[in-house]
Amino acid sequence: MQQQLVGQTLIAKRQTITSAESLTAGLFSATLAQVSGISAVLPGAFVTYAAAAKTQLVDVPQNMIDNYGVVSSQVAKAMAMGAKTKLNTDWAISFTGVAGPDALENHPAGTVYIGIATPTGATLAQKYHFQGDRQTVREASVAAGFDWLATLLTQIMPMNG
Repeated sequence: MQQQLVGQTLIAKRQTITSAESLTAGLFSATLAQVSGISAVLPGAFVTYAAAAKTQLVDVPQNMIDNYGVVSSQVAKAMAMGAKTKLNTDWAISFTGVAGPDALENHPAGTVYIGIATPTGATLAQKYHFQGDRQTVREASVAAGFDWLATLLTQIMPMNG
């Protein structure tokens, strides 16, 4: 997993990050917290497991949840942007989806959307399908989030730039 690269790059560039996590329930921020010195760039994070928490904590509009469901790219983007805005960070990442074992909103277990709000103002989302039990899906989601962040960090903020 690329948490060391992501954490060290954020620290080196003095870029802050937060997360809004649903199915991962804080696993991303807990994993990132393993990086020594990360407190300089990680002011806090949100666990927005329930739909109501998404609206209350990171300002996801209720009508968006009603229209698209919590398992959607729209909600993933809104979670990331809401978290970034609430804590005034450079970056934010969000995780929403179905850890399983049952389907949710007609999405099979293992369906995950990851959202990222970038320093440039872009808000992105990607859909993933992971196999395995609940913990495997959660861990795969976090690993995919770190991989995507590592790619974006090198594109937007090259280490030698």
